[in-house]
Amino acid sequence: MQEFIRKFVIEELDHDFGEIPLSALDDAAIVDGIAFTTDSYTVKPLFFPGGDIGVLSVAGTVNDICVMGAKPLALSCAMIIEEGFSEEDLQRIVKSISLTAKSADVRIVTGDTKVVENGAADGLFINTSGIGRRSDHLDHNIQMVRRSREFKPNWPNDSSVGPGDTIIASGSIGNHGIALLSFREGYGFDTVVHSDAKPLNSLIEDALKIGGITAMKDPTRGGVANLLNEWAEKSHVGIKISEEALPIDDEVLTACEMLGIDPLEIGNEGKVLMAVVPSMADEVLSTIRSRPEGRNAAIIGEVSKEFSGVMMETHTGGKRVVEPPVGDPVPRIC
Repeated sequence: MQEFIRKFVIEELDHDFGEIPLSALDDAAIVDGIAFTTDSYTVKPLFFPGGDIGVLSVAGTVNDICVMGAKPLALSCAMIIEEGFSEEDLQRIVKSISLTAKSADVRIVTGDTKVVENGAADGLFINTSGIGRRSDHLDHNIQMVRRSREFKPNWPNDSSVGPGDTIIASGSIGNHGIALLSFREGYGFDTVVHSDAKPLNSLIEDALKIGGITAMKDPTRGGVANLLNEWAEKSHVGIKISEEALPIDDEVLTACEMLGIDPLEIGNEGKVLMAVVPSMADEVLSTIRSRPEGRNAAIIGEVSKEFSGVMMETHTGGKRVVEPPVGDPVPRIC
């Protein structure tokens, strides 16, 4: 995907416009102090344990705004609907969009609808775009970072991770991808795994109030492995994580072992990873854990200048390189 974007998108478009431009390949652009992002959702099936395409379409865009240190304000919603699509299902999805937007304190302010012939859209595709303004707590957050080290950026981003930073995961990883895969393929696991899809703006706002966060990102496509490799490459650092510290629910780990899937490569829709200066890490972690959606949060690693890439200390005491995924082990999950 990264190679595709660089070859077919970056080379052809005006990619250096804005404070955080297209060429940065962050979760959102920053233009004149406004965070702006867009995303399309082609999840299959449309309804799954723990959510549906409506929840995803709002949560995914809200999260891409707030990991940039912005407060989401408004969304657009465009629907591509297959001819003959169930009115009952459509009403159910639109209700999910409404309820999820209200829970995130954002509003749907514009949109579009197109109808296509049978077989062209697997029922329904959704595109959402979002805008947000700088969080009221972002200046304090950056001030706390600058007490620990030199920090030039005015926004947290993929290129601002620094040596010594502590890596925090806001909760158990892999749930969304395994929920989709097991439900879609009919695997009969003993326990039903539910998607973690939800907006994270309130959790992130609470963390910014504490401060010390240098970068944030939600581990969606490509999972934690892809996220950490993006940070390592863009920030020119090495990241060491501990397999023992990774928060993974037992049922997700069992499913991954049965299916031969690396949980680090599975997409999530309700988790965020944060890089935090070490002096603030424990307080940020405690704040995240105080929220229901962050009760399984954990410190999973640290940033180093002594090597490049991502390395994991295994359960047995060995070390292995965590490569960026070469493909998507669970397609069509968002």
